[in-house]
Amino acid sequence: MSSTISNFTLYAFVAIGGACGASLRFYIYQLVLNWLGKGFPFATLMVNIIGSFMMGLLYQLIDHEILNINVHRTLLGIGFLGAFTTFSTFSLDSLLLIQQGDLIKAAINILLNVSLCIAAAGLGLYLVSSLAK
Repeated sequence: MSSTISNFTLYAFVAIGGACGASLRFYIYQLVLNWLGKGFPFATLMVNIIGSFMMGLLYQLIDHEILNINVHRTLLGIGFLGAFTTFSTFSLDSLLLIQQGDLIKAAINILLNVSLCIAAAGLGLYLVSSLAK
């Protein structure tokens, strides 16, 4: 594949990746909701952890030139993970918990999403770095 990719192709990558990411997000959301219920936004947390881990992996794979930055950053990073991760949903979930007076649940949700997603991204970085050596 040439190093120059048309704008149309890049937009197509974003669209294809976005459709796949959104579909997988919905699937995981339904799966976790059926498994753990609505009492806590576990589905959003799960998607954010998985997405953060995948972003860490992707970043390192591109940085080590294992994946092509133009293709994979656009298809997977912007398209797939952009539609898959749910940080905007996390924000709304947290605000709704606060509005409902569930300050402890809101604090737990914020703490878990931020700390576990950063840890998951770090794990992704570490795994590729250690395998690429």
